[in-house]
Amino acid sequence: MKSNLWAFLFLIGTACSHQSNLPAPASVNLAAHKMVKVYTTADSTHFRLTATDNLVLEPFGQPFENQACVFVDPQRQFQTFLGIGGALTDASAETFAKLPAAKQAELLQAYFDPEKGIGYTIGRTNINSCDFSSDMYTYVQEGDYALKTFNIEHDLRYKIPFIQKAMAASGGKMNLFVSPWSPPAWMKDNNNMLQGGKLKPEAYASWANYYVKFIQAYEKAGIPVWGLSVQNEPMARQTWESCIYTAEEERDFIKNHLGPTLQKEGLAQKKLIAWDHNRDLIYQRVSIYLNDPEAARYIWGIGFHWYEIWNGGRQYENVKRVHESFPDKNLLLTEACNYPFSWETFNQWHWGEQYGENMIHDFNNGAVAWTDWNILLDEVGGPNHVNNFCFAPVHAKTKAGTLHYMNSYYYIGHFSRFIKPGARRIVSSSNRAQLLTTGFVNPDGTLAVVVMNQTNEKIPYRMYLGNRAVTLTSLPHSIATLIL
Repeated sequence: MKSNLWAFLFLIGTACSHQSNLPAPASVNLAAHKMVKVYTTADSTHFRLTATDNLVLEPFGQPFENQACVFVDPQRQFQTFLGIGGALTDASAETFAKLPAAKQAELLQAYFDPEKGIGYTIGRTNINSCDFSSDMYTYVQEGDYALKTFNIEHDLRYKIPFIQKAMAASGGKMNLFVSPWSPPAWMKDNNNMLQGGKLKPEAYASWANYYVKFIQAYEKAGIPVWGLSVQNEPMARQTWESCIYTAEEERDFIKNHLGPTLQKEGLAQKKLIAWDHNRDLIYQRVSIYLNDPEAARYIWGIGFHWYEIWNGGRQYENVKRVHESFPDKNLLLTEACNYPFSWETFNQWHWGEQYGENMIHDFNNGAVAWTDWNILLDEVGGPNHVNNFCFAPVHAKTKAGTLHYMNSYYYIGHFSRFIKPGARRIVSSSNRAQLLTTGFVNPDGTLAVVVMNQTNEKIPYRMYLGNRAVTLTSLPHSIATLIL
């Protein structure tokens, strides 16, 4: 009986400690919200993040069962929003460098200006080469476990100047995290940066110091590093740069090497992200990391990708399972893209809809941030040294010096332009499966509610805020952001 009592008290204490990790709910005065401004992107129209309606909230009673509705309740608040962004890879940087100055300025404004663009506040870049590099490279000479030859000269030509310009365009508000695809070949048991392989046990300490050297070198170059992930896709043996860790190996590397090394070198405040792979195995991996208190204390968050679709479909609920089980850790999507690249399919509408659907589900399941893959690629979906050509929200035809925007750019913008860092997710509940929705209250008290329709039908609906509502129409294959 006594042991049951202690177990009960422990559970209550745990729940209270988890709850205390969230700031107190922002006070929302429902009566102060009188107008609804609507921004729309829709297939078969010219609407692209276009202001389409300005409506007045009016009293409405109980909705009928046959009325489509979205119910917004800003008094119920959940995770704090960190931001949205994309990856500034070698490929993006090299493509950017080939553009005329005017087009470079256009791209920076399109992504990072919070008013004229879509307001990205997160960036990601690669440590050593990845598939979206023109060449394979590392920052040290072979066999240098002491890292005495470490230098980032390779990145000074394209990547560092590009990241510096992106940070300036964001007004210094971009949080950059860094990720390795592979250690140097000589640190691995297959002696190859490609095709998987594992980090040799004798290289663990040196590899942990490698992250430190990279962060210090970038910060010396004027690029603050906000966080890092342990390994990009640690369960994937790829034809490009890759390295395999079991859950136990990644856990032990974090608790015995990377975490203590960051702490020793004064970098404990950097946000350490584990997993950085698909939703399918996320719960199994996370439970092994976080059920070990010594590993868990170093881990700020869990990164995930969306590519489990190739194993049968999106597994959004797995993100929720992690959020329910480990609510004191942050969840963020760290990579997503559509592929293979083709100009013939460039304008197909489903590319953007994949982003909207994934972002709505991920935020509703507890994600605090969302990071797309390459922010810019060229006319073949590269450059890429292993012919793994993909889509980006913006492509350049480098010979013509032109930029081409996919509808995915606008779909992402329906979130990134209107939901501000520090926002809190709120209840936004649809009574129709055809209308996907999520909502946030911004730090300034404004509400941003996203409503998406993937069907071929126009759907009239009411958006309720308390006992008041507005009547709207969701266009076929559209996404709308309602600002209250």
